Amino acid sequence: MFEPITRTTASAAVFDQISTRVLAGDLAAGDALPSERNLAEAFGVSRPAVREAIQKLTQAGLVEVRQGEPTSVRDYVRSGGPELLPHLLIRGGVPDPAVVRSVLEARRMIGVQVAGLAAARASDDALRLLGTAAERLTASEDPVELQIAALAYWEHLVDAADSIAFRLIFNSLRSAYEPAMAALASVMVAEVGRADLYAELTHAVTAHDPTAAETVAATLLDLGTAAVTAALDLFDSREDT
Repeated sequence: MFEPITRTTASAAVFDQISTRVLAGDLAAGDALPSERNLAEAFGVSRPAVREAIQKLTQAGLVEVRQGEPTSVRDYVRSGGPELLPHLLIRGGVPDPAVVRSVLEARRMIGVQVAGLAAARASDDALRLLGTAAERLTASEDPVELQIAALAYWEHLVDAADSIAFRLIFNSLRSAYEPAMAALASVMVAEVGRADLYAELTHAVTAHDPTAAETVAATLLDLGTAAVTAALDLFDSREDT
């Protein structure tokens, strides 16, 4: 089940292999992991590297360590956090449609709330940065560059909302999305290519109009959601045939 580790970051590689098997269901909730010594032998790494990986797996909510008992796999759906999304989004180099849809749903709900808070709370400095970020969305037609510029815009919008909870959630969603950025580049142009809507959103935030900001944000995010959903539906139909 496990493969010898050849990379220098041994603990990270151990974490990657075990987490991949847990998230794929190869290791089910309640399963016991081999002992630390046996894992070290199976991976071809030191026991401290295994111990560090187990600590990371515990922090991620993937395994549970109990004194005097084998380390056991946890139900990550109930114990994990949003930091697992990047690992769930891409499986075998291909985006998981169900996870993509889930991320899009969360992005839409959170994005609208963030826009409203930004309109209510944005400082002059935050507004200046937001305006500059909006202008960058007019500087390129390359799909990947537009996505990078759009992520930078939303980063400034989240900062303007002045909410540490939303900021940390945004970090997790961004980390989940970035690995799929190239694959979704041509599809997401429907959203990130709408510099006019980003300008309209910036205007609403600058005017400190939460209702208008939420409305524009919803319109903008729905464009991306619809485009990606259509692409996923097309992919599913091809898989069925």
